Amino acid sequence: MSLEVLPAIAVAAVVAGAVGLGGALIVLAVARRRPALAAALGPLVVIAALGSGVAASIQAMVLPKSAVSAVLWLLVAAVPSALVVGLVLAVRTQRLGADRAAAVAARERDAAAESRRREVVAWISHDLRAPLASVRALAEAAEDGVAAPADAIRGILAENARMSGMVDDLLAYSRLHAPGVRLQLEPVDVGDIVSDVLATAAPIAQAAGVRVDGAVVGDAAAVADPRELSRAVENLVLNGIRHTPRGRAVRADVARDGAEAVVVSVSDGCGGIPEADLGHVFEPGWRGTSARTPGQGGGTGTGLSIVQRVAELHGGACSVENVDGGCRFDLRVPGAGAQAPRSSSRRATGS
Repeated sequence: MSLEVLPAIAVAAVVAGAVGLGGALIVLAVARRRPALAAALGPLVVIAALGSGVAASIQAMVLPKSAVSAVLWLLVAAVPSALVVGLVLAVRTQRLGADRAAAVAARERDAAAESRRREVVAWISHDLRAPLASVRALAEAAEDGVAAPADAIRGILAENARMSGMVDDLLAYSRLHAPGVRLQLEPVDVGDIVSDVLATAAPIAQAAGVRVDGAVVGDAAAVADPRELSRAVENLVLNGIRHTPRGRAVRADVARDGAEAVVVSVSDGCGGIPEADLGHVFEPGWRGTSARTPGQGGGTGTGLSIVQRVAELHGGACSVENVDGGCRFDLRVPGAGAQAPRSSSRRATGS
């Protein structure tokens, strides 16, 4: 190598290094927000640094114009290749980022689901102690002659029913939150489902001194899983009965919301829920105010979370708001067809 070209090489190295460093800083800044764009710019920074170095070295050397043109055209010819490489890197980076985000989200969902399942199991284990203790106490009382056998048997059967309900809640919660769960969707009349639920809940409401009533306005045809939808409506109605004082009423009204959805509105007389607690009522086992403490009356604290999950699996939603004297839960499911609501109405019997 001739000593005469050393100054030109030094100049080229300095200029190329400065341009490359500046480009690298820009790429790093862009990578914080848009990694794919940064990957596409990387090869172009290399070409820019190389071109700047060559241009600087040309200024320091005396070269024929033809040689200078050839070098510049070579650099220009390399730009498309750099763009292709940059685009490939950008696509790959974007895919890797999306895969990583999906993996992180999946791990977070699995962790949250596992945490919820463990909490539900813990709640069930804790709440089962009370009826088990009652069964044992009743059996011992009957054995010792303290209680009449008939009374003990009635109490044991009541506690058994209570435990069965708790286990059913646990199984329903686990099934609805299992990976790959699918509903058996079919055309249903939501009004008929609500009427059946009210008829079933009427004896429970009568024993609690609460009236149950409702109405179906317009077309109540929907596409839903009748078993799961019935469970959700039943949970809302029983929840309302449990928290409504004697002498007041629980209503379950059905109406169509445009052409896309059917809404079941369950109103109770609980006196309302504090605004700060409204966002927590669908959390499994959430312990809020005494007016809405899960587990009272033999529940597990999963009833409203099951309602929300059923709504989500149907592609709908469930919401709650305070109304005069109580609160109202709105369970929304997809309607069948796109026909407009009819003006006719019918009563949803049950009391």
